[in-house]
Amino acid sequence: MDEDVFNMSVRKFLKKVGVSGQRAIEQAVRKAIEEGRLRGEETLGAKVRLEIPEAGLDIVIDGAIELQ
Repeated sequence: MDEDVFNMSVRKFLKKVGVSGQRAIEQAVRKAIEEGRLRGEETLGAKVRLEIPEAGLDIVIDGAIELQ
């Protein structure tokens, strides 16, 4: 395995996850506020599941997103 190629590939994947995830979260929260499902003062529970079946990886990462 080429460590440099591997490292860059992981970083590229995580950047894609971060950018796409942030955009999706922002759109969903704004829509929920517009529709009255959120007030805009909440702390939202969040979780992400990361799977790489070939490597036997299946983890869930929990966190929170504060709106105020």
